Amino acid sequence: MIAEIGGTVGDIESLPFLEAIRQMRTELGHENTMYVHVTLVPTVGPWQEVKTKPTQHSVYKLREIGIAPDVLVCRSEVPLPHDVREKISLFCGVPPQAVIESTNVPTIYEVPLSYEEAGLGDFVASRLNLEKRDANLAEWKKLVDTLKNPKRTCTVAVVGKYTSNGDAYKSIAEALTHAGIPNDSEVCIRWIESDSLEGDVPATALLEGVDGRVVGPGFGNRGIEGKIAAIRYARESGLPFLGICLGLQTAVIEFARHVCGLEGANSEEMLDGPAYPVIHLLPEQKEVKSKGASMRLGSYPCNVVNGTLSARLYGHNRIEERHRHRYEVNNDFREKLQQHGMVISGVSPDYRLVEMIEVPTHPFFVATQAHPEFKSRPNRPHPLFEGLVQAALARKASIAASVL
Repeated sequence: MIAEIGGTVGDIESLPFLEAIRQMRTELGHENTMYVHVTLVPTVGPWQEVKTKPTQHSVYKLREIGIAPDVLVCRSEVPLPHDVREKISLFCGVPPQAVIESTNVPTIYEVPLSYEEAGLGDFVASRLNLEKRDANLAEWKKLVDTLKNPKRTCTVAVVGKYTSNGDAYKSIAEALTHAGIPNDSEVCIRWIESDSLEGDVPATALLEGVDGRVVGPGFGNRGIEGKIAAIRYARESGLPFLGICLGLQTAVIEFARHVCGLEGANSEEMLDGPAYPVIHLLPEQKEVKSKGASMRLGSYPCNVVNGTLSARLYGHNRIEERHRHRYEVNNDFREKLQQHGMVISGVSPDYRLVEMIEVPTHPFFVATQAHPEFKSRPNRPHPLFEGLVQAALARKASIAASVL
């Protein structure tokens, strides 16, 4: 088990967690636990003089509460000279091989390689009496090389309600990066705040020039019409589109309004008593007063319909994805949506809940109630994101060929 405790040593907020890991060593034994302390080794002045005092003081504070680090991962903008590492080793009470240099690298996925090169893996195995084995990092090295030297590039716009916060859609950004790896492509992200697509500014002014689009999750009615405008542009222009959670719900609203002719279609979350509540609370949710109790949280199974794009992407007919939402597609409108060309490509095992939708006449138009970004990994990209990037690259190549 690996437990990460964020924050700064000495902050009152982290003290209960630090006390918890101190007690873990008492319960599990020194031979079964290992403390790794990430510390800043700053540089000052025009000659970038390396200063070790912050590291010494943070280790001192840890020792005050009963934790003696076994390894120091030293974040630095410059390589640490040998004498600096020896100094840290001496004054912080760790072996020289336990002082691990961690300088900036072009991609975060290069960090494991730099740690391995510094000998961290061998030190951990020795310290915990683990079986010593040669590291097999060939796949990871190839992955990093692709990230650093991609042969292709594409641009995907992410339309969301919180794009001004750099961490709000971090999982989506990383999932897109992962999806670029098997496609040998860098994925550049254009962040678009959904409410910027509302009002007098034509949506096309902000949405043109990208190769694919993700409409992300969120809560509340701010920026919803902007999301709907972005989805309509993607559907009508053939731009590859992936909707996530609220992205599926707004895709259903857009399709109901502009394809099914249900003017005034909306979600009960956004409007009290819409003319056509295509997104609603389930009847059994109506009387639930505690919002958390009415949410679908965690992993849920989904049956993927044979012959759909989703089935081809997943390669399975039974999947599980993580959820975090409250409102569902209203089954009273399911037949109407299907009559006008929308395919319900994923459903709950009891066929009661719509989990995924797609438009088969479109090159790539898929949306899911789930959060597939949470299951994406650099060496195992999520199939929905991988498919989106593949479709974006195909569109870019097609447009380039038509220009020639």
